[in-house]
Amino acid sequence: MAISPHAHARKVARRLASLYPEAPCALVFTTPFELLAATVLSAQCTDVRVNQVTPALFARFPDAKSLAEGEPPAVEALVRPTGFFRAKARSLIGLSRALVEDHGGEVPADLDALTALPGVGRKTAHVVLGTALKIASGVVVDTHVKRLARRLGMSSQVDPVKVERDLAAAIPRSGWIMLSHRLIAHGRAVCNARRPRCDACRLADICPRVGVDPARAGPKRPTPLARGGADPGQST
Repeated sequence: MAISPHAHARKVARRLASLYPEAPCALVFTTPFELLAATVLSAQCTDVRVNQVTPALFARFPDAKSLAEGEPPAVEALVRPTGFFRAKARSLIGLSRALVEDHGGEVPADLDALTALPGVGRKTAHVVLGTALKIASGVVVDTHVKRLARRLGMSSQVDPVKVERDLAAAIPRSGWIMLSHRLIAHGRAVCNARRPRCDACRLADICPRVGVDPARAGPKRPTPLARGGADPGQST
């Protein structure tokens, strides 16, 4: 008998938890403000490139107060390698000024307050709240999570808001934060966008392979799972 979509999503999440129990955030940061700035820079840019840029940025502007006083040309020069550098510099300076004026220079632990900041959308707010402040405000759905969620049969939607709604409805709140990190880790390690390594995938036996061209993927030969692993309903 076929299981429900939510039950399938939970099964995938449990398997991911066994494979990637400690999947870290790919962006390097030491404070909530640094993660906020890094996530803004990550739009249309790889995490690797962002991590190459942020050390110099934070050495020059270590907090909201210093960045709020930054001159656009100086900030633009530092973030140029991430692309769309003028818009990103405006967002960084604007959100820093808003943090100083409205929140005493601190990153607010509130979804609505974060999304009111210049250049901060729902995804960015969830990243900061979940990863830096350990508040499960929602499921982060970026390009990778959207692709993996659909391919693995966790959601049939393509709109990020609807994908998030499906994942949040299926997975316990205590598993929201780590779910995105684990999906991203699996996408990078095995489930490549263009040529997924289905022959080496430990989810192959439960994956519907939505949108995968059989000619570009290996056969379904799942690798046996090791026993144990965290449950997605358990906080990690």
